[in-house]
Amino acid sequence: MPDNSNRNTILFVIASLVLLFGYQALVLGPQNKQREAELKARETAQAAQAPGTGAPVAPATGPVFVSREAAIAGAPRVQVDTPSLQGSVSLRGGRIDDLFLKGYRTEVNPKSPPVELLRPEGVRDAWFAEFGWSGANLPGLPTAGAQWTLVQGDRLSPGRPVVLRYDAGQGLAFTRRIEVDDKFMFTVTDTVANSLPNPVTIAPYAVVQRRGAPAVPAANAHEGAVGVMDGVLEMLKYKQLKKDGEKAFSATGGWLGVTDKYWLAAVIPEQKEKVNALYRATTLSGLDIYEANFSAQPRVVQPGATYTHVSRLFAGAKTVPVLREYETSLGIPRFQDAVDWGRLYFFTKPIFWLLETFNGLMGNFGLAILALTVVVRLLMFYPANLSYESLTKMKKVQPQVEELRARLKDDPQKQQQELMRLYQSEKINPLMGCLPMLATIPIFLALFKVLSVAIEMRHAPFYGWIQDLSARDPTTLLNLFGLIPWDPATTPFIGGLLAGPLHIGVWPLAYGVTQWLSMKMSPPAPDPIQQRIMELMPVIFTFVLAPLAVGLMIYYTWSNVLTILQQYVIMRKYKVENPIDDFLARIKARKAAG
Repeated sequence: MPDNSNRNTILFVIASLVLLFGYQALVLGPQNKQREAELKARETAQAAQAPGTGAPVAPATGPVFVSREAAIAGAPRVQVDTPSLQGSVSLRGGRIDDLFLKGYRTEVNPKSPPVELLRPEGVRDAWFAEFGWSGANLPGLPTAGAQWTLVQGDRLSPGRPVVLRYDAGQGLAFTRRIEVDDKFMFTVTDTVANSLPNPVTIAPYAVVQRRGAPAVPAANAHEGAVGVMDGVLEMLKYKQLKKDGEKAFSATGGWLGVTDKYWLAAVIPEQKEKVNALYRATTLSGLDIYEANFSAQPRVVQPGATYTHVSRLFAGAKTVPVLREYETSLGIPRFQDAVDWGRLYFFTKPIFWLLETFNGLMGNFGLAILALTVVVRLLMFYPANLSYESLTKMKKVQPQVEELRARLKDDPQKQQQELMRLYQSEKINPLMGCLPMLATIPIFLALFKVLSVAIEMRHAPFYGWIQDLSARDPTTLLNLFGLIPWDPATTPFIGGLLAGPLHIGVWPLAYGVTQWLSMKMSPPAPDPIQQRIMELMPVIFTFVLAPLAVGLMIYYTWSNVLTILQQYVIMRKYKVENPIDDFLARIKARKAAG
């Protein structure tokens, strides 16, 4: 007969291993790569960004880049100024290729520079949108280097469109009207007028192109091509797209683009329009070029006639309420899925919705996490109660179990039979102990995903020293949480270790203490080795979880507090000794003795 008394421990260890290996795969590996990439990117950026010089900057071999300032100055431009965006449209090619996000900063410090989204061609990590026309043997089509003329407007802003015109004098004249709203959506209306003596067949297109993948890859978030065509979500990471070369398909409506962890540039056709879409990766002069484009069906334009086509460009932050608004108002299918909800989307989406709702009520995502924890605990209250009752009963009969093991130590089979008889008589199910923890694993992974990809958590403050719920706790035990004016990361040779695995902040430490107290309220394992494993688990998990988003630490610490409260009530109900009452009794005894 199997040793059922060990099942609880085995289940606990299995769940622990799932979290440990998941952490290694999802966090430590990507974080190590990210640190290395950050160092390389910093060195490269310092070399490549030589403001004002305009001189090409490049390694000894490979593509040649110019500074951003030189690229901007290299073509006449129309300024873009909205409540959300700042930048310009290039009259060379009529491209939207210069955008900063006003509402987002590169760092928590509100005085840090705004996030840069789109960059002109020629600059390292160029990212831009282009609109145009294609046709066989047609004279005077506008190319990427075509010089457009500003014929209406002087600044692109909400309610103030600009109109560009291009005419090569070969019978086809092109007009481009660009509008922008107060958030992140551009509307591009292209018109072609045919003054040739014969009809022409012409097709409009729109493309988002990124030159070079991000130097610092995001951990636990999709980056690369993304889009929805005919209701099907497609996500191709940069490496996968480079490996595949291209992926083409036809659809009606939809959208497609290139995304980073928090930012998106996507082109959107009219939703009743049939288009040919393409994701593609090519290499030019050693530079990887990634693009997402669509081409509308060719149209015949008779002599003296015109043809007008409307496209849209989303260029901004993947803020769920904004994406949801566009999804509803413009009929863009599944636009919210530009956010990488992951395979557990049936958990991550409801969790985000709850956080968003609570934040709307409380005005703080940290408080929203606390409220979410209460909801999760309430949903799991009944099964958790059954589990804690079982654990409490096991602790209550622990003296009998120890006596039984000592009396029948030479007869394991008889010992097991008597143990199961004791559990049956006391209505104890040993398997119930780990069920709540196993049930929380999907919630843990889903919340981890939400905190990783939802821009609403980026730079979201909590009370005290927490200024970014999506980052790790910035405090560390090594300098007494800031009381000692010393940054462990600056220590020679071991700074990376002190700022990495040994960086234990206030919230991870609080998690470790509450986890230890919760486990002390459970019955001890049946043998010394298992007991040691259980005693080490809170310490191990403190170090393992410390690098995670502090929002996750707040969730788990508060969850532990609620767990301890529930365990305490049950233990008092069954009159079982518990560490809280023991601690209070010792304090009372000391006061009486003093």
